[in-house]
Amino acid sequence: MPTAADEVRWDPESSFTPDPRLEKLDAIVHLAGAGIADRRWTASRREVLLRSRVDGTRFLVEALQQLEHPPAAFVQASAIGWYGDRGDEILTEQSPRGQGFLSGLAYAWERAGEPIEQTGTRRVALRMGMVLSASGGALARMKPLFRLGLGGRLGNGRQWVSWIAMPDLIDIIIRSCSDETLRGPVNAVSPNPVTNREFTAAMARHCHRPAVLPAPAWALTMGLGGMAGELLLSSQRCLPAILTASEHRFTHKTIENGLFILSS
Repeated sequence: MPTAADEVRWDPESSFTPDPRLEKLDAIVHLAGAGIADRRWTASRREVLLRSRVDGTRFLVEALQQLEHPPAAFVQASAIGWYGDRGDEILTEQSPRGQGFLSGLAYAWERAGEPIEQTGTRRVALRMGMVLSASGGALARMKPLFRLGLGGRLGNGRQWVSWIAMPDLIDIIIRSCSDETLRGPVNAVSPNPVTNREFTAAMARHCHRPAVLPAPAWALTMGLGGMAGELLLSSQRCLPAILTASEHRFTHKTIENGLFILSS
């Protein structure tokens, strides 16, 4: 619920009439969506993941289209799951879409935001990698295990992990709001992806503990179903080609530097 006079309530599960206070905004940043790894992917959970992103984006865009002065920029979240499981292939924003549930989810998510462009609003779809944050997400879940010496590679450990430190992600979001050269899909990832084996070793060094307990692919699949294959075992070697071409400055370029935020 709004707590200040300039706040506008929005329910991403239903359509709404745009508030006049939304007129002439510089930018809208839309990151809403049900947690991708919060629960096992049953059929009903997959529907929740899809609807929370696609319907929420569609409702927001439809409201913004009714404004006399829509926002100059619309920055929406997406994910590198768009590329599917691609092994060692180097992936940029020009790479074709992959296969699987996450790829279809990201595709539908981005498509739901496209109609805002009909108003002249510049749209940026940030395809985010694994976000490294001390306050939540995958890293916060892994940290206690590694500190207990229970960490280890997932499957064969050869799958690529494309990651982004939270401070860098925030910088990219802010830049996307104002930089008119950014539009369409933008890979929000570090310029230095690592394999799961390399990530595991870096986590072990950071926590000063061994990481010798690998999780076999069959065990992950048995325990998590399709989520294991697409979230933990799939490989996306993504590069931030558009950001690199625009000379974007990353403050956390290496995985060691990215993990440093755990100490802050």
